[in-house]
Amino acid sequence: MSPQKRVLVTGGSGYIASYVIAQLLSEGYDVATTVRSLGREPHVREQLAKIAPNQTKLSFFALDLTNDIGWAEAMDSVDFVQHIASPIPVVQPKHDDDLIVPARDGTLRALRFARDAGVKRVVLTSSTAAITYGLSGPATRLFTENDWTDATSPDANAYIRSKTIAEKSAWDFIRAEGGALELTTINPGAVLGPVLGNDYSASIQIVEKLMKGDFPGSPRLGFPLVDVRDIADLHVRAMTNPAAAGERFLGAGAFYWIEDVAKILRDDLGTQAKKVPAGTLPTWLMRILANFDPAVKGIAFELEKERPISNEKARTILGWSPRDARISIIDTARSLIREGVVRV
Repeated sequence: MSPQKRVLVTGGSGYIASYVIAQLLSEGYDVATTVRSLGREPHVREQLAKIAPNQTKLSFFALDLTNDIGWAEAMDSVDFVQHIASPIPVVQPKHDDDLIVPARDGTLRALRFARDAGVKRVVLTSSTAAITYGLSGPATRLFTENDWTDATSPDANAYIRSKTIAEKSAWDFIRAEGGALELTTINPGAVLGPVLGNDYSASIQIVEKLMKGDFPGSPRLGFPLVDVRDIADLHVRAMTNPAAAGERFLGAGAFYWIEDVAKILRDDLGTQAKKVPAGTLPTWLMRILANFDPAVKGIAFELEKERPISNEKARTILGWSPRDARISIIDTARSLIREGVVRV
């Protein structure tokens, strides 16, 4: 790799972006990243220092997904873009467009400015949310990159719709007006792994809530899991491999029910996992609770839905080899304890 190669990573304060930045710096890239306000730079650098102690090749730009200010300057002399920034809610918004519009428009804005700046390739962080939803019953096969979520289905919430619409809009843009710009999308599952502080993926709440004893039992919910370190590695692999241009890559491993995660925590952490529930929450009870609790209502459509995926394409084309989810689950829990998020 030429030492002059420059990468712009959007959403620099985010969980996945932090690990992508760290890997790019470790491989010698010149990295620019974006935050909403430059006042966030010291905090981001402090968190990054835990995994990227040498930040001499890291610079910051203040950008927003919803307007053009600063994008042209940030794209100057950039060879590759890792577009990771996208709104991820802790609770579902009152209006779907609160998520869909910034996700879609921010993606198109990044692509347009990348094209105009002569960027070679954009790697877009999408999600399994853009692939595995819209089914009416249990899955009978593995989902692949050929599948697309039905954004009009009741089996989809605002976040799922936002990721689906944003990714489809990106491919439409590339076909219609992308010029020489290449696009690759990464579709992660539920992202676990070591947290760097209090700013982390919403998926981490699976482990956090179990460790804190917030669940009296494990609800019948599940997700294909992936480690943040592995998803960062997949982003970087997809950036320069010629075979990755114009392709989607599912970035996840095996499907785990929350009760499986709980068992791993209890088995491996002993007394540190004393609050982790051993029982399950009946689905009929969850459906009743959904009538009274907005948080439960927001996830009720996920109950009993198994959505297994195949990562064969990423393994075959990019040589990707993700670690066992058990390692990710335990590393997540230990980091939450270390950072003081969970007290044991």
